Amino acid sequence: MRTTPKILAMVMAGGKGERLHPLTQERSKPAVPFGGKYRLIDFVLSNLVNSEIGAVYVLTQYKSQSLMEHLSQGWHFVDPRGKEFITAVPAQMRMGDAWYRGTADAIWQNINLIENHRPDLVAVFGADHVYRMDIRQMVDFHRASRADVTIATIPVEVEQASSFGVLRVDASGRILEFQEKPKNPAPMPDRPGMALASMGNYVFSTELLCRVLAEDARKESGHDFGKDILPALVSSARLFAYDFSRNEVPGRVKSEEIGYWRDVGTISSYFQANMDLKNPDPVFNMYNREWPLRTANYFDPPAKFVFDEGDRRGVALHSLICEGCILSGGVVKDSILGRNVFVHSWSHISESILLDGVDVGRHARIRRAIIDKNVRIPAGTIIGYDPEEDRRRWFVDPESGIVVIPKERGPEVKTQVYER
Repeated sequence: MRTTPKILAMVMAGGKGERLHPLTQERSKPAVPFGGKYRLIDFVLSNLVNSEIGAVYVLTQYKSQSLMEHLSQGWHFVDPRGKEFITAVPAQMRMGDAWYRGTADAIWQNINLIENHRPDLVAVFGADHVYRMDIRQMVDFHRASRADVTIATIPVEVEQASSFGVLRVDASGRILEFQEKPKNPAPMPDRPGMALASMGNYVFSTELLCRVLAEDARKESGHDFGKDILPALVSSARLFAYDFSRNEVPGRVKSEEIGYWRDVGTISSYFQANMDLKNPDPVFNMYNREWPLRTANYFDPPAKFVFDEGDRRGVALHSLICEGCILSGGVVKDSILGRNVFVHSWSHISESILLDGVDVGRHARIRRAIIDKNVRIPAGTIIGYDPEEDRRRWFVDPESGIVVIPKERGPEVKTQVYER
């Protein structure tokens, strides 16, 4: 193996994200907007590019149009040598007449991409988590451990661990047992209230990966890494757990949580992870210029705050406001506004997430809500103050009580500049 291994990344971006419904009603989970101007897939792609891993295939399937457009607008570049690329790969049924039957099957159906590229290592990463990671450090650990497979791991509370793959390891980090979403997760020996969870990010030695995928394809199986491939490999290969909490990226500020990683798989977790961003000392710092979070750039005008007349002021406090927004005499607190949001006079928005193109009419009041793209809120509408009325009119998350109003189709950029 050469001193610097040749790495190919396969990003799994076909997830339905059923627990994020209705935000995934019209898009796949990796395409869900986050933090005002980003998509969830931007996190893994930024980590790969910042880690100087430039050969990336993005495997898509479920409602992929929005995701494909985002990749085309924000992640398209041409390397004349053909060594660096980010290419979307739709499901092509290369191995038969079935769509992807699991995560392992998704790689198997595109095994030709690995064979053509001939990498030393294959990084198989998910596309729907919020985190910052220097993946080269995980690769270094993989090589130093002489591992066949390395799994990125993070401690989670035992009560939440049944949603993850749970690992049992020895003192060196070698995996002794892998349980996928167990009903009774095994706690860590030195931390009884915590379990060691898989982040769904793997580094494989190429030869082993190709062999086990071929074997899995020939038998009755769920064709899934967590359910089938990894548990079976524990006894026959060298599997190691990489401790994500030890990963250090340049530019981290003291207030930032070490090992910050969020699985935004539910409305509640998605909402809270967004709210993490707006704090004065955020636990996840988007302003790290040494490890930038990249996304598509649009030609939107600057945000604008207009009117200062008695109780009619365009004001935003403790909030993130994206390009093209106009706060025309309305107040926004503890909220995140995507691109080209228009907030009309005497309206009040608090603890809410408004995605691109939302139009909030005069005297509207919105609290603890997520409003998807292009929704127009009529004047005087009240959201988030009367649970019974909210449930009658919209979707209300049963866990958190957050109101979610689904996406509407329509023009994204408005011509109105301000109001009198």
